[in-house]
Order: sequence, then C-alpha cells, then structure tokens
Amino acid sequence: MSALQVERTPSLAEEDIVIFEGAVKKFFDSHAPESRVAKWREDGVVERAMWTEAAEAGLSCLSIPEEYGGMGGDYRHEVVLMEQLGLMGVDGFGLSLHNSIVAPYIYHYGNEEQRRRWLPRMANGELVTAIAMTEPGAGSDLQGIKTTARMDGNQYVLNGSKTFITNGQTANLIIVVCKTDATQGARGTSLLLVETDGAEGFERGRNLDKLGQEAADTSELFFNDVRVPTANLLGGDEGQGFFQLMSQLPQERLNIAVQGLATIERALALTIDYVKGRKAFGKSIIDFQNTQFELAECKTEATVARVFVNHCIEQHLKGKLDAATASMAKYWVTDLENKIIDRCLQLFGGFGYMAEYPIARMYRDSRVQRIYGGTNEVMKVLIARTL
Repeated sequence: MSALQVERTPSLAEEDIVIFEGAVKKFFDSHAPESRVAKWREDGVVERAMWTEAAEAGLSCLSIPEEYGGMGGDYRHEVVLMEQLGLMGVDGFGLSLHNSIVAPYIYHYGNEEQRRRWLPRMANGELVTAIAMTEPGAGSDLQGIKTTARMDGNQYVLNGSKTFITNGQTANLIIVVCKTDATQGARGTSLLLVETDGAEGFERGRNLDKLGQEAADTSELFFNDVRVPTANLLGGDEGQGFFQLMSQLPQERLNIAVQGLATIERALALTIDYVKGRKAFGKSIIDFQNTQFELAECKTEATVARVFVNHCIEQHLKGKLDAATASMAKYWVTDLENKIIDRCLQLFGGFGYMAEYPIARMYRDSRVQRIYGGTNEVMKVLIARTL
C-alpha cells in the first residue's frame, strides 16, 4: 500500500524476504482485524493469546538462531515485521521490542546457559519480555538510575521502581537495569533478568493512561526486596550493563525510524485515497492545487526518509551502522512522522479529528516516537559530538 516509488534495498528484495513479507501480511490480516485491535485499545493491552498465536506462526525471535529455538533469520526479517505492524495498523503489539531489543541482549551478552534457558521459551511464546530502564527520576540519562541489586549469598536483592515500561502488564521475563555498585557510576551498572512468575516482592503498578498507543500496556513496576539468582546476571559479570546498553542502542533507534517510516507511508496512502474520494465545491479534494502541493511535499520528504532508512538498514546488516547515524535516523524520521501526519490530518478536515479514523490515532500514537529510545534532543547531542 506504499505511496512511495522507492525500490526495496537489494537485501530486502531477495525472494525469501518477499515471501516472508507476504506471510506476515497474511498473519495480521487473519489475526489482527480492526475489530480485534479496537478491543486491545479498549482494554489497554494486547491479549496474551496474540503472543501465543504469533509464536506459533513463527514470528517470535525471528533473528535468533535455530539452535536456541529462534527462526534463524536476521535483521531483515525484523524490518519486515516492524513495517507490517505499522502499515497494517496493528497498534500496541510489543512483539518488535521482544524480538529485536530484548532477545538480542540475551543472545549477544548472555552466557550459554542463559541463552538456552530463556531464548527457546521466548520463541515458543511461553515468555513475553520487557526491558526496564526508565525510572521516575531517570529517563534518557541512564547513569542516573537508582534501582539497586545487592549481593546476598547466591542471590541479588533487587530494590527500586521503573516506569513507562512497554509490555509491563504482560511480561514475565524482564531485563532490569540496576546498580550493582552505586559507587562506580556507569561502571556499576548491570542488567539483571527477573522471571516474574511467583517472584515475591515484585509488583505491577498502573497500566498507564496515555495520550496515544492505547493498546500498549505501558506500566509502572516495583521491586521490593525481590530475590534474583546470581545466575540471572546477564553475561555473569557485574558492571557490564552500560556497555551492553550502549552497544544495542543503534539498533533500537533504527527500529524506531523503521516504525516511523511505516506509519508515514500508511498515513500518505490513506490520505491520498481519502482526498481522491472526498468532494468539496463540486470537485475532488485532490483536484485543488493546495492539496496537490501539500501531498507533493509530503511524498518528497517521505521518499528522502525512505532512501536514508534503506541506507541505514544496509549499513546495519553489514555491521557498520554507528550510533550517530542511527541517532540521525531516529530523530529526523520521527520529527518528519509527526509533521507529515499533522498535514495529512488537516486534509481529512473534521473527520481527521474523529478518534474512529486511523489518521487521528496515528496523530496521537506518533507523538511518543520523539521521546522514547532517547529524546530527539538527546539524539542531537550525540550527533553533535561527532562535529
């Protein structure tokens, strides 16, 4: 349904990826009709059954090797999934975070025992994951976190609170960013995995009432003397958490750009279709020069974004995507996403302001893209360091 005429990158144009794209479309057509997605928005959470269905369809842990229960794919498969989530309006389903943020932490930094313990259960749908970074007093500044993990025999005693955690009401395996040595700053940061089922002292707080993204269970989490085995320290060595986080952030930020661009393409396609059918003063809205100029500008800017994101995807597949370029993609595409959707909503007129219209939901949902994954202001700071 893309309104852009940009060829797929060579890597994404390969036959097996095209076939996979068709399978993903078919899955969401069948398992995420608008009526079901609307129910998720009403409930404030994607029902747990959807995670099982996605796992059974082979959409969980796409880029994890088969020896750990994954699908044996690579980042291209994750891109296809993220794009289809956006293009088809599957709001709030946190599978891309599970697949291309949490799973890579365990695969890249976990020891062999940890990989074999958690990854197969993530792939088969038994485990739904989250990563708990943000705290009430620490957002983009991860060095400012206050959550602590104190060693006590062969266990850590975990204390602290987290907020704005995606999949927070559903997840039963959570990577918690914590301080194992509060005197060492960034070097005292570690990643501790908490299996929440039956964990004493673990509490889920509110499923937060948000401006948009209503179907996403974004939550507060509380850890009150939660005892976690030392075997759950990611990689087995304390003090590696900040390095692990920084190494994975380029992919996380590229993910946000990919998702933002898919939303842009959906918004343009829906708007072009609408203005061709809607009439005013005896002719279609598309026939007015203002409409043509508005959409011409949007399409041009979206095309530039598509070419840049394609470049970033290819660089990432080669292992060459640096943090500054990923930051450029994240901030520029998400700024553009909000700009284009605002202009598209204007072309819908009063209907664009009605919550039942997808463009209104995209307007609300897109605003957070400029905040999570590191605010766009922080992205500019990172880019400025390369000047």
